[in-house]
Amino acid sequence: MESGIHIVAEGLKFPEGPVAMADGSIVLVEIERETISRVTPEGTVSVLKEVGGGPNGLALGPDGAFYICNNGGFLFRTVAGLNRTKPGVHPRYTSGRIERFDPRTGDLKTLYDHCGEYPLRGPNDIVFDHDGGFYFTDFGKNRLRERDHAGLYYGRADGSIIVEVAYPLTTANGVGLSPDDRVVYVAETETARLWAFDLEAPGRARRHPYPSPHGGRLICGLPGYQRFDSLAVDEEGNICVATLVTGCITVVAPSGEVLRQVTVPDGMVTNICFGGADMKTAYVTLSGTGRLATLNWPQAGLRLAYS
Repeated sequence: MESGIHIVAEGLKFPEGPVAMADGSIVLVEIERETISRVTPEGTVSVLKEVGGGPNGLALGPDGAFYICNNGGFLFRTVAGLNRTKPGVHPRYTSGRIERFDPRTGDLKTLYDHCGEYPLRGPNDIVFDHDGGFYFTDFGKNRLRERDHAGLYYGRADGSIIVEVAYPLTTANGVGLSPDDRVVYVAETETARLWAFDLEAPGRARRHPYPSPHGGRLICGLPGYQRFDSLAVDEEGNICVATLVTGCITVVAPSGEVLRQVTVPDGMVTNICFGGADMKTAYVTLSGTGRLATLNWPQAGLRLAYS
């Protein structure tokens, strides 16, 4: 099923992490360009900040600043006409990190590059709760012959604390919260599995027993060769996951039922967010073709904590 795609902007360098702003613009990251960029409703693109590395995920925090998952840098190649990442380490890679960018002052600083004794490898996606903290995934790095384990983490916006919520995951990518902040969802790219972590308190999940590999609760997995990327949650609590290869948004109920798949014109659709006065406009990043698109969505999206 495909419905009413409208292309807002083209020429983006692997866009991800869209954030719908009150003025109708979208702020997103361009991983290959290594920037935070703004797209106006008319499609004009401007760079807000050159951040370096690989800005991968973006969220507005309680202080009006942007919080960035920086994976440290990707390598890129063209496959079947689509821009894609490839295994290997960026020549200027130093670490993964969580950064804070203040658009009022232009200040950019690193909040976290370790959790305890362990360095962050490749932070990917981020979502804030209503308590002033955020969950983020660390995808790890894909080298030529080996790959890192992935993890789910929680940090405070003031830089005071970071904790590990779940480890190890496999290529943890999209992350989102249920409407009541009691469940955090994580989508794994290579397994196309969607996991739920039931929260006892901010940053602390109740562990489900064996055979869960990390304490999460399996929601669903897709058949065939499909891959999950980032996600957003609608106001009914359904999880809307950008699905690679198939080129669609997969809508999953909290029970695990796959409700529908909404196709889009790019097999590298990576992110979805909601905006508009009624929250029924879906913004999707078509990263393989470097475009930002909109489509009408039948359910309103969940309004994020500090949007």
